[in-house]
Amino acid sequence: MERERLVPLVDEGLGNSAYLLDVGDGRALAVDPPRDLRALRAAAGKRGLTVAWAADTHLHADFLSGAVQLAATDGAQILASAAGMRAFEHRGLTDGDEVDLGGLTLRALATPGHTDEHLAFLLLDGPTPVGVFTGGSLIVGSAARTDLLGEERTVELARAQYASLHRLAALPDATGVWPTHGAGSFCSAPPGAARTSTIGAEKAGNPLLAAPDADAFFDRLVASLGSYPAYFRWLAEANRRGPAVVNGLPHLPGLSAAEVRRFLADGAVVVDVRPVPDVAAGHIPGAIAIPLRAQFATWLGWLVDPGTPVMIVRNGDQDPADILWPALNIGVDHLVGELTGGMAAWTGEVTTTRLVRPDQVDAPVLDIRQAGEYTAGHLPHAVHLELGDLPATAHAAPHGPVVVMCGHGERAMTAATLLERTGRHDLAVLVGGAEGWATATGRRLQEGS
Repeated sequence: MERERLVPLVDEGLGNSAYLLDVGDGRALAVDPPRDLRALRAAAGKRGLTVAWAADTHLHADFLSGAVQLAATDGAQILASAAGMRAFEHRGLTDGDEVDLGGLTLRALATPGHTDEHLAFLLLDGPTPVGVFTGGSLIVGSAARTDLLGEERTVELARAQYASLHRLAALPDATGVWPTHGAGSFCSAPPGAARTSTIGAEKAGNPLLAAPDADAFFDRLVASLGSYPAYFRWLAEANRRGPAVVNGLPHLPGLSAAEVRRFLADGAVVVDVRPVPDVAAGHIPGAIAIPLRAQFATWLGWLVDPGTPVMIVRNGDQDPADILWPALNIGVDHLVGELTGGMAAWTGEVTTTRLVRPDQVDAPVLDIRQAGEYTAGHLPHAVHLELGDLPATAHAAPHGPVVVMCGHGERAMTAATLLERTGRHDLAVLVGGAEGWATATGRRLQEGS
């Protein structure tokens, strides 16, 4: 099989890859497709392919699957683990089951660990293994986290993950490794550009495969686990039930300033997706700033309850589709509209937030990065509270004037607006991160916690 027939589709924001496989007769297999099918449809359309199968390696916790959508709109057959007890029509597979792809064969391999019902899909050309879609089992340089089903099951699932990785490592060295989770995801993937690998390369360089026993494997895996978004706790069940089919193109209805105020009074929240300088210059009081970039969906899902109605403020050059589809991808379906005309149309009070350069830090610092980022190097005496925890830990932020910082400024602006929602107005946002501060001041960063 020509490897060019496999098209990885990378979501840089979520750190995941879906795959489109051209089986050679005008049909295609989609593996771990997200609800946001724009990239997959573009790739299939460019190649003149019809998606005939949609395979999910596991019940995803970090995005909603597009398999149900592909079944409804493209007639695709859904392939998934029978043990997943999905509540919609699909072909349930167990260990060793095979699917004829018209000359190629897809074989299900039970690989529990990341989730209970996890399957890897081994692609065979005749008797020869070509590659394996490993989902959240073996990933490049690591293995996916095993704590998503609760702390009480982490050890049990880690031991299962250890066995699954060694089962996959028994495949021929030339076998491609095509994981779903990669760098940028919250599933313990290490940083790096590589999204795919081979069994031989992983045996040679993956530190988890080099662990001498299950206990050492557990210690190494757990040491790599950081916090993860709040929506991970409910998306797996949403995937088991099956996401609602999206009919037509989603859109943001226009709202007047008066309508925005009425929705706010009824418990809705404004999410301001404009760039940091624009938000700083003036935003609706109480708005949560989540600048529109690759990581937009992660922070939207982490910080906004899925049942809360959401209104958007954007600039005219920001595409509504780049707001709507990422939101739908992580289960934020209740977007009620946008402020027509953007902030220029807002009539009433605005909140401003001061921006400071690295050489202008003039108050205690609140660092809201992930723990691993903080321990790698932070400003001396900076207080650390992770952004994802801030709605519950805002009371622990330093009193009085505070400079909020992250890696560049986007997350810090989000944090500042969250603190403003608690009544704080003595905040500044550092434009630039710890390295920028060290360069600008000539001072050394502090390592450790």
